[in-house]
Amino acid sequence: MFYLYVVIFFLWTAIALYLLLGGADFGVGILELFSKHKNEKRIEKIMYEEMGPVWEANHMWLIIVIVILFVGFPDIYAVLSTYLHIPLLLMLIGIIARGTAFSFRNYDAVKDHWQYVYNKIFRYSSVITPFFLGMIAAATVSGTIDVKTNDFMAAYIWSWLTPFGCALGVFTCSICGYLAVSYSLSQVKNYDDLEYLTKKLKIFLFVVIASGGLVFVCAYFSCVPLIQWIFGETVGWIAVSLATVSVFGTLYSLKEKKYSWIRVLAGFQVLTILFAVTYQHYPNLVILKQGSLSLIEDQYIHKTIAMLAWALMLGSIFILPGVFHLIYSFQKRR
Repeated sequence: MFYLYVVIFFLWTAIALYLLLGGADFGVGILELFSKHKNEKRIEKIMYEEMGPVWEANHMWLIIVIVILFVGFPDIYAVLSTYLHIPLLLMLIGIIARGTAFSFRNYDAVKDHWQYVYNKIFRYSSVITPFFLGMIAAATVSGTIDVKTNDFMAAYIWSWLTPFGCALGVFTCSICGYLAVSYSLSQVKNYDDLEYLTKKLKIFLFVVIASGGLVFVCAYFSCVPLIQWIFGETVGWIAVSLATVSVFGTLYSLKEKKYSWIRVLAGFQVLTILFAVTYQHYPNLVILKQGSLSLIEDQYIHKTIAMLAWALMLGSIFILPGVFHLIYSFQKRR
């Protein structure tokens, strides 16, 4: 069981890091999209200088998640890739389009009318990807995936296209925008830029809280026991209480201009939310219309899990120092 828990730990950690780091990456485009036209260039410059060179590498966390599921939990991988192939495809299209547009808009040798097209692709793809990521997450826990149906719409559309899925997609996008602003505040030195980002942070914080409330409402009417998962045990209450207190800590840090603390608190808030939701229905990763798929019961053979655990542990020795060095190098350069 030791090796299985190692694999599960890396799976949860990779999901968390993709949300924390890759989410901030998507938030850059979301912030640009919802900025006034006169401020678009300012936001583009701030985000490119502060975050652009670093966050583009963070899709590796998504790759690690896919590899872990494919190798260690093939039944779970098969169900997700089959019944959620449409939102997965749309999410991947968003990732590819976003990365391509980012490269062309910043490194194209000729600056012409195509820059307008690149900007639009980059910004809308930054919304598309986390939105469908949220819908996929909603489908895995809402019990809407029906593996026994022969109806195309029931199998491949209504399993993820739900009010709860749409609400969670909006919530995921709002979190990404909130993370992007929170991370960039500690690096910006210009007073006007700080004032502008401060206003944006307050707006995104409000949107996160409002969209979070919408998720609970849609979950209730969709018969998803989200309220029970989070408030049904002491752990959920503690996580929600800590997240709430940290919101007041964010507002206090904003008032006192302690911008480094805002970055830490934003990451902490996201982690507590993720932990509160995943803890309550662990070890079930996918809840189906008939039963569920468990990380314990639906693991692959022991030898494969053991080899996967060793590969992840040894790989982290090489990957993590490189990631930290990358961040350090760009911050030192700035």
